[in-house]
Amino acid sequence: MKRHSTFQNDKATLYIVSTPIGNMQDISLRAIDVLKNVDLILAEDTRTSGVLLKHHDIDTPLKSYHAHNEQSMVPKVIDMLESSRDVALISDAGTPLLSDPGHDLVRAVREKAFNIAPIPGASALLSALVMSDLPAHPFTFYGFLPQKAAARDKILKTIRTHPHTMVFYESPNRIQKTLAAMHAVFGKRRVTIARELTKLYEETISLTLDEYDQLDALKGEIVLIVEGSPEIMLDEGDMLEHVELLIEDGMREMDAIKQVAKARNLKKNTVYMAFQKKKALKNDKE
Repeated sequence: MKRHSTFQNDKATLYIVSTPIGNMQDISLRAIDVLKNVDLILAEDTRTSGVLLKHHDIDTPLKSYHAHNEQSMVPKVIDMLESSRDVALISDAGTPLLSDPGHDLVRAVREKAFNIAPIPGASALLSALVMSDLPAHPFTFYGFLPQKAAARDKILKTIRTHPHTMVFYESPNRIQKTLAAMHAVFGKRRVTIARELTKLYEETISLTLDEYDQLDALKGEIVLIVEGSPEIMLDEGDMLEHVELLIEDGMREMDAIKQVAKARNLKKNTVYMAFQKKKALKNDKE
């Protein structure tokens, strides 16, 4: 076990700073103060972030940090921290690391025992969640689904019986295909689409998945809130397919069985015996 008190030492700090998701005023006084006083700001897109910094009179040096240069940037940031220089990480909009790069950096900084301080602020997923008409708690955030249909559908089948509200990010050009795919797997469920949050054209659309083909073309950033499974699905074939999908994703057999049993409110032994029976039948056929 390791314990670390963020502000009880003289070590350098990596600040994880939330920035506005649209409205420039949605940034905390603390965030502005941190961004003005760190030695370097890391941003996914320096052009986008440059507009925000200029708006708030922040002239701190700015460097790009994205998925394509993450591996080369991590040791450079560690070097800065070792030289007692503080660094801030921001994303194009909202809270960093949520569907954005940064995990490798945070892990490296944590391993070196430097300070990591989150500066709370705007979050598209939380803003969309609390303004939807679906339960805000408990919920599960999935970010962007894979672009390839086979990979997307595999994930949807895996989470089909998930009882919690589900939150996804989606692009305007893919939203209707995603809703159609969800309808094919989930059936008729309630959905809230939130787009252009905090901006002039902010809008929410409430519908059911069977109405996906009635949706007009949309523009802007989209958050998709989907109703969790309204009932526990007890079909044995579906249950065993759920176990197999988790195993294909790299999960150990017993862990997959435990997860499926928990998701369906079943005894672990019930799922275990059914899965072993299916394996035995498969081996007999071979």
